[in-house]
Amino acid sequence: MVPVHLSLRPYVGVLSLFSFLVLFPLCFSIRSFPTRVIDIDGGDGSELGAFSEAPEYRNGVHCPTSPSIVHIAMTLDSEYLRGTISAVHSVLKHASCPENVFFHFITADFDPLTPIQLTQLVQSTFPSLSFQIYIFKNDVVADLISSSIRQALENPLNYARNYLGDILNSSITRVIYLDSDVILVDDIHKLWNTSISASKVIGAPEYCHANFTKYFTDRFWSDPVLFGVFQNRPKTPCYFNTGVMVMDLQKWREGNYRKRIELWMELQKRTRIYELGSLPPFLLVFGGDVEPIDHRWNQHGLGGDNVKGSCRTLHPGPVSLLHWSGKGKPWVRLDMKKPCPLDHLWEPYDLFVRNRSDHNRVIKNEHQQRAGLFPSHSSSSSSSGSSTLIGYSSFLF
Repeated sequence: MVPVHLSLRPYVGVLSLFSFLVLFPLCFSIRSFPTRVIDIDGGDGSELGAFSEAPEYRNGVHCPTSPSIVHIAMTLDSEYLRGTISAVHSVLKHASCPENVFFHFITADFDPLTPIQLTQLVQSTFPSLSFQIYIFKNDVVADLISSSIRQALENPLNYARNYLGDILNSSITRVIYLDSDVILVDDIHKLWNTSISASKVIGAPEYCHANFTKYFTDRFWSDPVLFGVFQNRPKTPCYFNTGVMVMDLQKWREGNYRKRIELWMELQKRTRIYELGSLPPFLLVFGGDVEPIDHRWNQHGLGGDNVKGSCRTLHPGPVSLLHWSGKGKPWVRLDMKKPCPLDHLWEPYDLFVRNRSDHNRVIKNEHQQRAGLFPSHSSSSSSSGSSTLIGYSSFLF
């Protein structure tokens, strides 16, 4: 694959966490505060709104001169564009060395926004960001997708994570995959440095209290050949969420895990063994064989369930990543003036603006955070910037 470069009381804890995360971001990098607004349209003449240019996040003097690059893969499409932009903003804001982060954005060939439009949008919103955009062909996976309990789960782009070993250059042997409805409130380098043992391919937070059996149909559990797949696993399989994963792509490619997932999807087309989109094939292949990562890296389920999308609270324990998995998305609920309490933790990272007063609010918020946040060793505004690699690639077999 050759890239084509285009140059209230119940919520006191919530409010306390909000104040801490907004007023004391966990980042010792350098920031400047721009005031530009980037207008975008839907490609068909429809107005999608505008994004304010993010502050420019630069490495501090403590960052290594020959760094290890943190590779992050995310999907990028018009429906979840606002979520992705906010997620990227949160990663940069809390990264100790933001210039050492490289984003791989996967977009769909059927999206209303073209790769060129998306490239221009990302570059305008994050001028110093290192990233690349890849086109994911719908027909690669369309014939393998079966109906789900929620139509949004049938989007082919949900399955792009299955193909990261093919999409990304073979020189990239490790990647963090993030869903578009997450916000980081901790340094991404900590997650990147997670150790994955020699026998494991992916790392993710596991939730062994969850009812693992509900992710598969009675047809599956009634067939000893099918449920027998879990019998020889290193440990009892537990639920894990595929929206946050550290992936060893070298082992992924060597083990042909893309094909292993596809085989379960092919079986699902013949006889229904699960109901929930792209997650169950991952559970079938990796359940009981996942490198466990601290739960703080996926406080998931904040979008409620897949039907009602009702409000939920945080799980007990520390928080490094907030994940609005489920039907409800914070930007939708905020726009409807019906936010859940935790949606206000997402709002400070939102760069979307509808009018100039909203833009002024964003800029005022950033300037209010500016004073007194950074130690003297990061006070200089000069740093050696890395070149911005932009472009897109077509994913073809």
